[in-house]
Amino acid sequence: MSEIEAQVEAPVKTTEAVVDTKDQPQTKKEGPEKWGIAHIFSSFNNTIIHMTDLTGAETVAISSGGVHVNADRYESSPFAAMKAANAVNEATRTKGFTGFHIRVRAVGGVGSRVPGPGAQAAIRALARGGFKIGRIDDVTPIPHDTTRKKGGKRGRRV
Repeated sequence: MSEIEAQVEAPVKTTEAVVDTKDQPQTKKEGPEKWGIAHIFSSFNNTIIHMTDLTGAETVAISSGGVHVNADRYESSPFAAMKAANAVNEATRTKGFTGFHIRVRAVGGVGSRVPGPGAQAAIRALARGGFKIGRIDDVTPIPHDTTRKKGGKRGRRV
């Protein structure tokens, strides 16, 4: 009998690899969801982000663009709004909130009712914070009968 025939005739030994299965680390337990409201007031001079509970009565966190930049002209910038939103995100996360609704407010009144430049940056920074986002509403006050616009009967003459 040659060596090849001996190897073919020999019983095949099967080895079972013993794999240690480690338990996966426990992920965060899903508790009750805690929702709040992010009020964003964005004018052309500043951006204020005010986080409250669902009733709007209790303040959770508040920050403005002027807290995070040095010069007055940068208070309404998207960078300052993003920094303010990140500060509110950190404070809200420590209080155990899991999601929020967003209410954007512009100046309103006689002039244009367009939110300032920091509104969109603040919304984007809040969305990247890892929270669930419910509704995004525009709550700019719109007068139904307003005061007279300045400039007189013939308007502003340039």
